[in-house]
Amino acid sequence: MTSRSIQRVFALISVGLLGTVLGCSHSPPMSTKQVTFQQATLGQMPADWSATLTGGGGPVLWSVVKDPIDVYGRNALAQASTDATSYRFPLCVFNGITAKDVDASVDFKTVSGQVDQAAGLIVRYQDKDNYYVVRANALENNVRLYKVVAGKRIQLAGVDAKVTPGECYVLRLMVQGSHFRVFFMTPTWCYQGSYVTKPLFEADDATFPGAGRVGLWTKADSVTYFHALSISYDDTYGL
Repeated sequence: MTSRSIQRVFALISVGLLGTVLGCSHSPPMSTKQVTFQQATLGQMPADWSATLTGGGGPVLWSVVKDPIDVYGRNALAQASTDATSYRFPLCVFNGITAKDVDASVDFKTVSGQVDQAAGLIVRYQDKDNYYVVRANALENNVRLYKVVAGKRIQLAGVDAKVTPGECYVLRLMVQGSHFRVFFMTPTWCYQGSYVTKPLFEADDATFPGAGRVGLWTKADSVTYFHALSISYDDTYGL
């Protein structure tokens, strides 16, 4: 599978070409942004990204790394700090898009962590203490959707799901108005055309009804690699 093929898979996942299969559609016009780290400088934060932290503990450590065991030779945006503070959530937010209704997908794998091995996808980010996040956890084997309000994490929905450390997965979050759909799959399924046609779970919440940014999330001492991010969004609310 070439890098171009990988990008095409993520375009299909998020741009809405799978809308008929997934049983959903977007009424407003949608724009799509594909974000990879192949051209980014190793050891540095990529352009248009900002790192921050919800909760306590030491500084976050986000940078672009070469994934030594990725079969496609891809770079990744990695969170590499190993501070074991339990209520500690390193964030890395993409500054290039502000939108209300989004269909976002991220390709990730958890690498290590004693307290947690988690990877999350943020939407409607207002600031470091106010946003929605869906996350997968390889130590707990579950996927959950939260809202973070004034720094307090509140679970909205979630289910048990196998998350194997070191294996790549695609975490996808669609939000339209106050309705959320969460999808979870391996990239291999996507490359073979075996798309997940049913959400893992759905939920409703109206705490943050307006536009916000999209970002990435980890927890405690999770070392996590994120290979690619795709965002399809209603540009009525764009920058």
